[in-house]
Amino acid sequence: MYVCVCKAITDHQIRAEVQQGACSMRQLQLRLGVASTCGRCAPCARELLMSCLHEVERAEPSQSRLASVS
Repeated sequence: MYVCVCKAITDHQIRAEVQQGACSMRQLQLRLGVASTCGRCAPCARELLMSCLHEVERAEPSQSRLASVS
């Protein structure tokens, strides 16, 4: 599904970036441009980011990235 309509960014792209190491909204903004135009997608993108980080945390409990989320 599209998370950011302004930049045509999907949930799959955000999930892929988290798998590649993105662990903050700032990193998603720099890598994808999400929430950098109108900002209306920011709450949804942040929620998806947190969900993805929790999934990663469950899969790799010794490598927590949740502490660096901003």
